[in-house]
Amino acid sequence: MKRHYLAPAVFAAGLMTGQNASAVAECGDVSIASMNWSSAEVIAEVDKLVLGEGYGCNAMLVAGDTLPTFTSMAEKGEPDLAPELWVNALGEQLNTAVANGKLVMAAEVLADGGVEGWWIPRYVADAHPDIRTASDALEHPELFPAQDDESRGALHNCPSAWKCQVMNRNLFRAYRAEDKGFELVDTGSAAGLDASIARAFERKEGWLGYYWAPAAMLGRYEMVRLDMGEHDRREWETCTAVPDCAEPRINGWARDEAFSVVTSGFADRAIVVMDYLGTRQWGNDTLNEVLAWMAANQATGSEAARYFLENYEQVWTEWVSPEVMGRVKAAL
Repeated sequence: MKRHYLAPAVFAAGLMTGQNASAVAECGDVSIASMNWSSAEVIAEVDKLVLGEGYGCNAMLVAGDTLPTFTSMAEKGEPDLAPELWVNALGEQLNTAVANGKLVMAAEVLADGGVEGWWIPRYVADAHPDIRTASDALEHPELFPAQDDESRGALHNCPSAWKCQVMNRNLFRAYRAEDKGFELVDTGSAAGLDASIARAFERKEGWLGYYWAPAAMLGRYEMVRLDMGEHDRREWETCTAVPDCAEPRINGWARDEAFSVVTSGFADRAIVVMDYLGTRQWGNDTLNEVLAWMAANQATGSEAARYFLENYEQVWTEWVSPEVMGRVKAAL
């Protein structure tokens, strides 16, 4: 599928870099979609603060979600900015909107993308450097004992009713994990999955199972994602993601892409802000740590945004000019 993405470095090179008062004043009102998951909430709050304090915009947050926000931006020109839009779910619809001049792609906001797969604790990986792939791990059921039967290994599935349960069941079969001494454990809920990880870390026990990033748990507990090979999209769509597929094959999880997307009207009137949006990227490790702090402190997205700006200066100051940096720091 042809993409119409504009590389951040190329994008930024063609934009005005001066930070004069008249350019800042051109920003005006800017509406920012705050999606209903933690990473998007924090990123939106950071953008609100940087655009408001650093660029003099009248920045405001509006509730959003992937498809409704995209549709509104493409058809109505609002909101102005979707900081974290998962583009894999939109496909050619997004390409068409970009090609027709309705939307503009800025930076890939998650530099590492959204990742899923099977993980093990770092302390297990360090103790057993030969375990690098899912196949390697499945050769050692004794390292990942099931809670109710330590003679068998456990592979922890994702929460009930999540679509990833289907993929994990098929991959479990593809790897012939049962024949290798493993059972597939239904964790019941997101809380149950998280609790199984926390219990393993507290006891320094082995753990093997499904998880994703960015996520607060991976900021709190250091995990290593196992290599599951290349992603075969056709195989995924025709078997891996199909309930009770007759003959599933080993397949890697796809890397999901999250970009910042703006309306063309906003891009045209706020060139200096587009310089920032074309540069700013978050690494999953950084975002995991911020989300972990947010969860541990029961903090709001706004509080987590200030925590990030106060404690990760080496990250965000690379996204802005010294003048903008100074105004943001003065506002904290």
